[in-house]
Amino acid sequence: MLIQVLNGVVYGGLLYLLAVGLVLIFGLRQVVNFAHGALFMTGAYVGYSVAAAGYWWGGLLVAVVAMAVAGCVLDATLFRALRKQDHIVTVLVTFGLLLILETLVTVVWGKAYLRYPMPDLLSGTIEIAGSPFPVYRLFVIAVSILVALSLTAWLRFSRIGLYVRAASADARITSIQGINVDRLSLIVVGLGTALAGLSGVVAGPLLTLSPTMGNYILIDSFVVVVVGGMGSFGGAFVAAILIGQIHNFGAIYLPWASTMLPLLLMVGVLIWRPTGLGGARS
Repeated sequence: MLIQVLNGVVYGGLLYLLAVGLVLIFGLRQVVNFAHGALFMTGAYVGYSVAAAGYWWGGLLVAVVAMAVAGCVLDATLFRALRKQDHIVTVLVTFGLLLILETLVTVVWGKAYLRYPMPDLLSGTIEIAGSPFPVYRLFVIAVSILVALSLTAWLRFSRIGLYVRAASADARITSIQGINVDRLSLIVVGLGTALAGLSGVVAGPLLTLSPTMGNYILIDSFVVVVVGGMGSFGGAFVAAILIGQIHNFGAIYLPWASTMLPLLLMVGVLIWRPTGLGGARS
């Protein structure tokens, strides 16, 4: 049972790494980014190109930096123009971006499934409660906790974090106070896409790389954002761990309904508390 709980935490940690980028981007830009799963996938492929040459940690760094740069470009050229558009326009444009990224990855890396290498330092297993458990999965849990703590500290105790929270609450008033919201958004969107790249590389050894690998996990990530509360970082973490457990135990005990259970949870939360677990009651 403990091993199954840990497996649920692993998947929940991956969901958090991806979903928190969605929370960051939506909180400041009010953009529902359907291309986020494609950025996750692109980061995994970029990291794979370096890791396959024997530089796993270098692949992690390159993917994070490349996705951060891509996020800054997207914010300056696309998200900034979409902030005043209707949400359906945003969904259509970002979905088109998803298709473009999938096509580019197919052209560069092909359609064949690829196996992401695992770093030697994190290979092997460790015994927990009398059962073997992969060291790499403990690494995934550690990374997700480290990111959660770092983001919380950054938002609560840094000046830029204060500006981000203010702009997320009311961008116009924050701008009137002399804060350059567009420059702030560049940082936030770059950070959000960098986390997508980080989650892609971290998930790589656990998944098979394919141009559509981001589609399924993106659905669960949106469920995390809705259940946790739009713009709530703490709510996203709790929702990610909860959905990770539901996904894992559902696959064991209710395999015929495992993909439906997170959606049922989302429906229940929206009925009981429409603002999500971490959102303020209206």
